[in-house]
Amino acid sequence: MLRSFSVTDIGKKRKLNQDFVYVSETPVGNLPNLFVVADGMGGHNAGDYASKCTVETMVREIRGCFEKNPVRILGKAIRMANDQIRRKAKEDSSLFGMGSTVVAATCLGHYLQVANVGDSRLYIINDEIRQITRDHSLVEEMVRLGSLDRAAARNHPDKNIITRAIGALDTVEIDFFHEELKPGDIVLICSDGLTNMLEDEAIGNILRERLSLEERAVKLIEAANNNGGRDNIAVILIDVFSKE
Repeated sequence: MLRSFSVTDIGKKRKLNQDFVYVSETPVGNLPNLFVVADGMGGHNAGDYASKCTVETMVREIRGCFEKNPVRILGKAIRMANDQIRRKAKEDSSLFGMGSTVVAATCLGHYLQVANVGDSRLYIINDEIRQITRDHSLVEEMVRLGSLDRAAARNHPDKNIITRAIGALDTVEIDFFHEELKPGDIVLICSDGLTNMLEDEAIGNILRERLSLEERAVKLIEAANNNGGRDNIAVILIDVFSKE
């Protein structure tokens, strides 16, 4: 039986929470369930508006979508959110330059379909922790090209520069991932407020503890804040084969 838990936290340094999460364990349109993390960017209130608008537009589109294929459903919703963010930014000068990351996932039996734009992440944790999404960031491009090693990437000054975002361009390029899940797997969707504060190994260790999903999520937030809490933190945990 699928169970999930979600939480966001403002962190220790920010005055606004620009992370937005959406969780539905029951059907949304033709999707059997839906889990979304969006991390907004932009001055003043533009970032929190961008993440909220991104998710709300997606959910509305998914509810009204006649497509059956989850990739098409998620893709169409993300493209519509991109159009909406672009339109709103043109209409209101205070929202100019706003954007958002997005990771959206749906569990189809024991398969997971994922869509990603930006540097928020989805992991699958069992005996090991595996990052499924690929960051769309300048630093990740440098790592992929071999000009920067993974250890140096963690503290690179350009770490926050992302190469793709909802609202950045008229057309948005989306990555899709299809993963098989097995008993014991925990799915983590999170913003970079978590992953910039905690190494993957530390995240994996917390998620392997014999605690409820809620207790593990809260522990992740506490650990990120104890390590500096420099950004907002968003966490969704999903246990597809829960025995709780």
